[in-house]
Parts: sequence; C-alpha cells; structure tokens
Amino acid sequence: QVQLVESGGGLVQAGRSLRLSCAASGSIFNVNAMSWYRQAPGKQRELVASITSGGITKYTDSVKGRFTISGDNAKNTVYLRMNSLKPEDTAVYYCNAHWEYGGSWGDHWGQGTQVTVSS
Repeated sequence: QVQLVESGGGLVQAGRSLRLSCAASGSIFNVNAMSWYRQAPGKQRELVASITSGGITKYTDSVKGRFTISGDNAKNTVYLRMNSLKPEDTAVYYCNAHWEYGGSWGDHWGQGTQVTVSS
C-alpha cells in the first residue's frame, strides 16, 4: 500500500502563490508517475499536472505557465507550485500515485487539501 499525505492548501488572494506538498510512504517502488488532480464544487475531478519517474511533466492548459510540478526523490515528496492564482483555481487538490507492475496497474489517492482563491 501507498500512503499519500497532502499539505499546503489554504485561502489566498488572487495573484498570490501557494505550494502544495504530497509526501508518499509505503510500497512506492512500483509508482511510475505522481499527479495532482483537483475537484471544484459541482465539477468532475480533473488532472492538473503530472510527473513521471523519469521527470517528464505535463500540465492541463489552464495552468500552463503558472503551475510547476516537481519531485524530491530523497524525501519521496511531490510539490505543486502554484503562481498567479485565480478564483477558478479554487478546488480540493488531490495527490495521486500511479503504479504499474506485471501487467497490473492502479492508483492511490491522498485525502485532499482545500485551495481557496478569493478575488
């Protein structure tokens, strides 16, 4: 099992920054990608950013140029730096760990951290 603990959410004004952290523990050796998702009230959960074990990153269009995903392998932690925040970034942000092994695959999720951006 993999345990994911997010932190760093909060209430900020538009234009400001936040950094989310996701600390992973447990059986992480088969994890090949870490991602941040978000879910706003009344909306479906969406992928925000991801990073593979090889360091390849991708972002949803609405956050490109504003958000940066990075990882610290020594700390088993993934970060999401969010700059120039907008009210539409308000959501619960979830950390995801995707694993693949022997033809099987699955996902682990954190409990989520609330990000609220006021105008």
